[in-house]
Amino acid sequence: MIRRALGVFSGREWGLLLVLLTIQFCHVLDFVLIMPLAPMLMRSLDISAREFGLLVSAYTFSAALSGLVAAAFMDRFDRRRMLLFLLAGFGVGTVLCGLVDEYRLLLAARVVAGAFGGVLAGVVFAVVGDQIRPERRGTAMGVVMGAFSAASVLGLPFGLYLANRFAWEAPFLFLGGLTVVVFAGAALLLPAMRGHVAPSDASPWADLVAVARAPEHLRAFALTVGIMFSAFSVVPFLSAYLTENAGLRESQLPLIYLTGGLATLVTGPLVFGPLADRFGHAPVFMLSVVLGIPAIVAVTHLPVSPVWVILTTTTAMMVMSSGRMISATALVTGIVSPRRRGGFMSLNSSIQQGAAGAASLVGGWMIQGGTGGEPIRGFPAVGWVAVAASVLTLVLVRRLRPGEAAAAVPQMDETGAPPLAAPLEAPRRPARAGLDPQGGRT
Repeated sequence: MIRRALGVFSGREWGLLLVLLTIQFCHVLDFVLIMPLAPMLMRSLDISAREFGLLVSAYTFSAALSGLVAAAFMDRFDRRRMLLFLLAGFGVGTVLCGLVDEYRLLLAARVVAGAFGGVLAGVVFAVVGDQIRPERRGTAMGVVMGAFSAASVLGLPFGLYLANRFAWEAPFLFLGGLTVVVFAGAALLLPAMRGHVAPSDASPWADLVAVARAPEHLRAFALTVGIMFSAFSVVPFLSAYLTENAGLRESQLPLIYLTGGLATLVTGPLVFGPLADRFGHAPVFMLSVVLGIPAIVAVTHLPVSPVWVILTTTTAMMVMSSGRMISATALVTGIVSPRRRGGFMSLNSSIQQGAAGAASLVGGWMIQGGTGGEPIRGFPAVGWVAVAASVLTLVLVRRLRPGEAAAAVPQMDETGAPPLAAPLEAPRRPARAGLDPQGGRT
């Protein structure tokens, strides 16, 4: 299986994907790092669970607003320059998070980090859509989205170690330094990417309106909102719930992200990505959602439990969430034409961040307690909100249809990489000898 996965891409494609993986790793780690720091931040800054939820929402709402502006201009610039500009601004915002020690200043620093970091994901996924053929795009998304797994396995445990060893500011300072290294590597290794740029007399805002009004795009945006509510109504408060209600010690929190990250590191690029390419992105998405619902219910209703029970339920939820995101991202990338993909992905990222922030606020409003060692109340109800959102995504995903992107040939396409299956298509049968894939004689 590993040999097959490695053979899917050419050497140049692997180089591109690994650079994108490191960029994704930095901003994913910055976003998720604050969540397991919840007990420490609530204690150090003397804030409630609701105020902590606002810290998470500040990043996502900032990312949503900046993504909305960026969507109007994204397809008019070289993707390489856009990536480097956003990565530099993100690094500054992350360092600011490590230099403050007061709640309102941290809130402002999260706004800066979100303004740049939130848009990065949209550009990264647009590059994958531009450069990787549709029949290999699910596997490519699995590789790039392995950044979440890597952040969970490597970044979060080390970040929590730094926070426990020094102070909660330390992991942000470390990540800021790491971003400088990644920036230098990306500047040296990324090629210019201007194949999507086409002369246009239209206003950038007119292009944005055109992207936003397309019916197929609106259906994709609705799916994105549902996915975010199914995850981020729960995830920001998971660490606090497990420590206050389920009996997990703060020193054991890294185990949650280590086991979940290791599992998704394997299942993302080696299971869900290839399955999505072979059997279709929508069917694999639906399977991940259906299998993920019991895990959501179990996690949000955990009583005081042994560590192995907690690890089993949280890992199951992370694995299914990973499969859902990989297949969904590959799916929505394939419904838009290349010349509008950057703007679409940036707008989709903006909606994603805004929905994540809204979900976090809703979860925070439904939860009480969590300060001074008081148990958290209302988390099971939040779990049912996530389940309802999951069911809604099953309805929405069936309404998506492939766009002209399925016929596009990316700039970096090279012969020799084996085709698997195009998005939203039924699995293809291998062509027989003497026949081309369309059934004609060769």
